[in-house]
Parts: sequence; structure tokens; C-alpha cells
Amino acid sequence: MDVLMKLDRITKTYHMGEITVNALRETSLDVFQGEILVILGPSGSGKSTLLNIMGGMDLPTTGEMFFLGENLSRAGDKRLTGYRRNEIGFVFQFYNLIPDLTGRENVELAADLVDEPLKVQEVLAEVGLAERMEHFPSQMSGGEQQRVSIARAAVKNPRLLLCDEPTGALDYQTGKLILALLVKINRERGSTVVIVTHNTPIGDMAHRVVRMRDGTITEIRENAAPLPPERIEW
Repeated sequence: MDVLMKLDRITKTYHMGEITVNALRETSLDVFQGEILVILGPSGSGKSTLLNIMGGMDLPTTGEMFFLGENLSRAGDKRLTGYRRNEIGFVFQFYNLIPDLTGRENVELAADLVDEPLKVQEVLAEVGLAERMEHFPSQMSGGEQQRVSIARAAVKNPRLLLCDEPTGALDYQTGKLILALLVKINRERGSTVVIVTHNTPIGDMAHRVVRMRDGTITEIRENAAPLPPERIEW
């Protein structure tokens, strides 16, 4: 596989008064085009910090991040905004939908950010919301809201889809439906999907699994036979 993103000896240090927090320590990782990558680790392991750097929402303290060969480690706000807008789709644990907009309007807002978005109604239909797209988030279940969130990310047809605990606020069966949607986007759209989670069995659906602890990668494992999400149990 071709390398989509390269992280080279990334560190991230936060200063909180007199306390220094080393969220990432000398972390290196290649992310390949078209793969599903699951990053596992307990709270405080650095996995969400790593995801934020991948998404251009934060910059490393030291080290370098390359996307398609371009060094974004010290990019300015304008370049990072363009990177997030055109290359990245985000799926969050708590959906982050705009409450005063319908599902369709939430997705349209994302579609308006890029030059060649997918068709909004088609994407909403693909995630099973053809009959619910005119409802507001408060009128939707958690699973429906997360499907809107996935549609909002997918409508931009991003190269990289970043998911931070996408099943964390959902029940077991709904969580598996959301994972199945992410696999579908990976297969049909070719988007690279990175999922950060503390839920170890989700790693069984990935092409590769990264384990983190105390701000470092402790293991990278290839999965020769990823399981369909419906066969995953936790």
C-alpha cells in the first residue's frame, strides 16, 4: 500500500501551570491509503492527541507529520484549515451536530466546504436516513445522530476519515451498525479510516491495529483476516 500519512518521532507536551504533561513521546507511524487502522489504548494513552495531530487540529511539539509527502508539522492556520476542509472527515463520540439544523442541513453545511462533494441526499440514503433527513438532532436517536455525523464526514469524500470513539455513546447493536457503515465507506469510497477506541474487540475489523500506552506506541499488528463488524462481540 502507498503511504498516505507519515508521523516521524512526534511528541506533544502540554504545560498546565507548573505541571508538564507528555501526551506523546517519540511516536512514529505510517498510515496507508485505503486501510482501516484501529488505535487502541486506555484513557490517557495519547490516542486522541495523536488523532488530533493527524487531523490538523493540533500541531506536534517536536517531530514531523507528512500528508502525501507534504510536511504539515509547522503549517500555518490557513494551510491547516484547507487540509481539514478538503482532506479530512471527522466523526466524534458525541456527534457534534448543529442542533438548529436538520440532518440534511448539517450534511449540506459540510458539502458546501469542498469543490466536489458527493450528493447530500444520496449519502444520507446510504446511511439509512432517507426518511429521517428533515428531522432535527433532538428528534433522532443516538444511532441516527451518529449516522448523520458519518454522512457529514463522508459527503466531502475525504481521503482520511478520523473517528474518535464513534461507538462510545451507543448501545451494542447500534455500535455495530455504525462500524459496518465505516467499513462500507472504506470499501466503496476508498477512504482511509482511522478509529480511536478503548474497546479492544473493534480491532478485529481493522487491517492493522496500533496499541498505545503512556504516550507511546507499544505494538503495531497486521490483521490478515479482518472480521465483519456484525461478527465482533464485546
